[in-house]
Amino acid sequence: MRQPKVIDYILLTFLALIWASAFFNIKIATYSYGPVTIAFLRVFFGAIPVLLLCSYKKIKIEAFSKDWHWFAMIGFINLVAPFFLIAYGVKSVQSNLAAILMSTTPLSSTILGHFFTKNEKFNFIKTFGILIGFSGIVYLFSDNLLINDSNFISALLILLGSTCYVVGGVLTLKISKKKNENVTGSILIWAIIILIPLVCFIEKPWTLKPSIESTISVIYLGVVSTGLAWLLRFRILKKNGLIFQSQVSYLIPIFGMILSYIFLKEMITPKILVSLGAVAVGLYFVRLSKISN
Repeated sequence: MRQPKVIDYILLTFLALIWASAFFNIKIATYSYGPVTIAFLRVFFGAIPVLLLCSYKKIKIEAFSKDWHWFAMIGFINLVAPFFLIAYGVKSVQSNLAAILMSTTPLSSTILGHFFTKNEKFNFIKTFGILIGFSGIVYLFSDNLLINDSNFISALLILLGSTCYVVGGVLTLKISKKKNENVTGSILIWAIIILIPLVCFIEKPWTLKPSIESTISVIYLGVVSTGLAWLLRFRILKKNGLIFQSQVSYLIPIFGMILSYIFLKEMITPKILVSLGAVAVGLYFVRLSKISN
């Protein structure tokens, strides 16, 4: 991979800002929409820029090819489940805490990578990083000020949502030879198909009278935080590689904390800062172990 340039760091920062902004927008969206509806609208609006790009570049969408079952499975695990779980959890948890909880995704992927890949085995530095990172999350759960009996399950659901992203990523390796845009478009199509009956029977969104703010947020979540962010991620991966792109994990919780304070006035406590620091240190050591290998 080529040496990163200034524009690469700008794009990486922009990607982190887009993904971090998703958390306070999810919070605003929950004021009017249920979690299933939010998940459906995210994949629906997210599919628009991806499918338009595939059409422009004449990339064949293989959603209904012989590998349809992989696309359907990944669509459920990588989009439907986490979008629902995170939206459900953010209803009861501060959005800045959700950003920190979601930043554990690289730590979870390191653990799963040890068991399901050949080249991602544990070593001392990696294990140390995982322990430090998750200790920050344990600390976040250690009193009743931020996470208590009323939202404990919600926080766990957000963690489960982050794990779904990791499992979906592992499954995507099964079809890794296909074009990224094709895979993304195909799993978005299957996510829409899966969510249509669920949203119709469970939440009946046509009966809602949503606020303008919630509607703008949910459209933003789809078009920008899902569709455009995935396309930007592919551009960074192609130009700079996975290690460079993974640095976005350091920035997301920081931006998430700042944005939630600006837009929602959510409190930033010393415990949040300590937990954020522990996760960042853990991610640093995990990344350091990959570079040294």
